[in-house]
Amino acid sequence: MKIAIVSDDGKTISRHFGRASYYLVFNIENGEIIEKEQREKPGHNQFAHEHHHQHDNEVHLHEQGHGMDARSAGKHNQMLDPVQDCAAVIAGGMGMGAYRSIEQANMRPFITTLRDAEEAARAYIAGTLTDHPERLH
Repeated sequence: MKIAIVSDDGKTISRHFGRASYYLVFNIENGEIIEKEQREKPGHNQFAHEHHHQHDNEVHLHEQGHGMDARSAGKHNQMLDPVQDCAAVIAGGMGMGAYRSIEQANMRPFITTLRDAEEAARAYIAGTLTDHPERLH
């Protein structure tokens, strides 16, 4: 089994899923971390050049919440492409749209207060990693 943890420095957990630069992917067998690799993660900075304007015939979707529209779901799916082989995605924070996109990709999202990536991976293995959905933004 593999799990993905978002990071900017390869050690600590990023506080924002969308802005993180990397995934730390932990390969777990028999309750032990057997391998760790760093993968590039698409993020908001890759999508900054895209400008979308609302037209008269389009429905304004802000009522759904930030990141909950179809365009955002597409971006989240692109962000998740590098970790489709993972069972869970762990971050220090994310929006509701990203959280739902992870669930729809058949992965388990976790928002954690832990900062150290390996500590979070060990907590996941032990079944003690706590999800904090109240921290969704």
